[in-house]
Amino acid sequence: MRHKLNIPLATATALAAALLSGLTVSPTLHAAPAINAPVAEVKNVPTTLHGTVVNDPYRWMEDVKSPATQNWLKAQGEVTRGVLDRIDGREAIAKRLAELTQAQGDAVRGIVQMPGKHYYYLKRPMGERQFKLMLRVGLDGAERVLVDPEVESRKTGVPHAINHYRASWDGKYLAFGMSAGGSEDASLYVLDIASGKRLGEPVSRVTQDAVQWLPDSSGYTYNRFQELKPGAAETEFYKDSTVLLQRLSGGAAVPVFGPTVNPALKLDRLDVGQIMTVPGSRWAVVRTTDTTVPAGKLFVAPVADLGKPTLKWRRIGSESDKVVDAELQGDSLVVLTQALAPRRKVVKVDLKTGTLANAKLLVAEPTDGVVQAFQLTPTGLVTSVQQGTQLRLRRHVVGDTAGRWVPAPAAGAARLVAVPAHHTDHLIYSFTGWTEPSRLFQLEGDASKDIAFGVRRVPAGLPELTVTEVQVESHDGVKVPMTILHRKGLKLDGSNPVLLNGYASYGSTISAFFSTDDMVWIERGGVIAISNPRGSGVYGDDWHRAGFKTTKANTWKDGIACAKYLIAQGYGSPKTMGIIGTSAGGIFVGRATTEAPELFAAAVYNVGLLDTIRAEESANGVTNISEFGTVKDAAEFKALLAMSTYHQIQDGTAYPGVLLVHGMNDPRVDVWNSGKVTARLQAAAAKLPRPEEARPALLRLDLQAGHGMGSTLTQRQAQTADVQSFMLWQMGKLGLRD
Repeated sequence: MRHKLNIPLATATALAAALLSGLTVSPTLHAAPAINAPVAEVKNVPTTLHGTVVNDPYRWMEDVKSPATQNWLKAQGEVTRGVLDRIDGREAIAKRLAELTQAQGDAVRGIVQMPGKHYYYLKRPMGERQFKLMLRVGLDGAERVLVDPEVESRKTGVPHAINHYRASWDGKYLAFGMSAGGSEDASLYVLDIASGKRLGEPVSRVTQDAVQWLPDSSGYTYNRFQELKPGAAETEFYKDSTVLLQRLSGGAAVPVFGPTVNPALKLDRLDVGQIMTVPGSRWAVVRTTDTTVPAGKLFVAPVADLGKPTLKWRRIGSESDKVVDAELQGDSLVVLTQALAPRRKVVKVDLKTGTLANAKLLVAEPTDGVVQAFQLTPTGLVTSVQQGTQLRLRRHVVGDTAGRWVPAPAAGAARLVAVPAHHTDHLIYSFTGWTEPSRLFQLEGDASKDIAFGVRRVPAGLPELTVTEVQVESHDGVKVPMTILHRKGLKLDGSNPVLLNGYASYGSTISAFFSTDDMVWIERGGVIAISNPRGSGVYGDDWHRAGFKTTKANTWKDGIACAKYLIAQGYGSPKTMGIIGTSAGGIFVGRATTEAPELFAAAVYNVGLLDTIRAEESANGVTNISEFGTVKDAAEFKALLAMSTYHQIQDGTAYPGVLLVHGMNDPRVDVWNSGKVTARLQAAAAKLPRPEEARPALLRLDLQAGHGMGSTLTQRQAQTADVQSFMLWQMGKLGLRD
């Protein structure tokens, strides 16, 4: 018997027209203001999957380049801009965001420590919009700008950003990827560091951070995606990628690895390879992933054979080995794995004859945390261990599988800086807590020495914070960790604006961090709540798998439990409860607000994955099957339908106010996710008994942004001001000017 899913179709009724084109509301109400945006045309495409009819009234939006889709999205974006600019208090929020960012100093990230005391890093100086690629020789050496993407921005009028970079081992050259408009569609450039001149022509479609220099710095390898032929499905983009070797001496790049290069290896079409080489090692190791899940295949070959007809790869690991990370050192490959170790362990493979099946244990699976990362040194290694929202460092000398803690400056998150050559025990790490900005330290034995690659300070006049760690009982009795931040002495009377944040996918954990954006919210009497529901990795792989594919419902049910806890404890109320999720966190926020809309006044779906039924038909969506599942499998289809916000919106339901944020050039989550859900929410609101009381569903569209990775500071601050002011408006804390 076929079962027809109860997903009512939206129609362009007179009620919808009234909702979108002429309602007059008081500035104190939170309903949709007077706007004039087009009603989305319904062109339903029903699909029967495993006996269930799934309706899709706005599938036409998936053709993002069509004039109809472009016009509708841009019209919605213009309407939203007009509404947000009318929120009384938005400009004050924007001003305060800029003040605190400026007061905090320079922003530094992406530090890489190379031989010869060469330090490469990305830096956004005070008062500037975008990160530049910098070099200094010695911790106290003079700073030099190597690449300034703003030069390209000024030439083209389009924001540019550095996506990845890799310096040669001898310090003479730099390979870097740069893209425009937030697209992350990076082209690869090579810079002669001494002269500042670029070598040769840029290479397109090098989007992955997978560039590596040969041990003698005579050339480099990189992964390049195929150029799609006219009419090819976009799902082909990440398939059949090729790793190429380019010699600095010239000549064409030589293919050395890939599904079409090595048919005898029987690679999957989504095996995206990255080659590892390092000074002091005679080996080249290639690791594959599907660009989403780290587990993949491992192969080894003599580095001297790269580019030769004699090149032959030997397999040393597969997906069942659950590789999280790997580093090459001499005749060994050191691997972080969660195979038979949900909290992860570190093992060493002898590359002469060994495989992961007979690898030697270096770091035992901890009982008191989860190993998140490691860094090799000449005398051992240092691990970064997750304990709740803290990240602590452990030093392991050779033979010490348990390790010993490295004293930390305070409670917070310590993140190791990359040292690709593994040439020093004096490692650098960044450290941040919930109440202090990030600082840099260098390890000298067990002592931590303050260092700085720019001006960093704590803005003056910030309120003293109360930080509370709680365990929230979820729908099935499982305890979910949540961190709550607010101004000290705040009265918990249910009147405070609350912002609940969650991600909970890929085993990623939200660790302690300091945010001036959050401080602006807290200064206004707001509460910040950070949750790590199932699907995150806060307690290891088992916690991830408990919010994964067919168990994904635990993710948003944990989020609902957290919202109920915040209300019950008086932090806020349904009138002041807000929730936000970004990217895969769109499942967290979208399904929490569609399953329990009565708990929330406002929600922000930020570049959210919102239509999980159609996601695998997109370029990046096909790579995410390993995390969320496929509609081709009956059980996974059922789970995907349950996690799809778009398909769970019901006509006539009173949803909270929703701001959908997206960039037109998003390569990770296609903009049609937000477009389809905006249309569906607007149409559902038109079926309310009193549609004039509907909360707004607004699409905030940035034509020169993508998934957020390449956005300028100006873009980021404008978005944050919009998000916070929208939420406060919907909570009744700010009004709307006529």
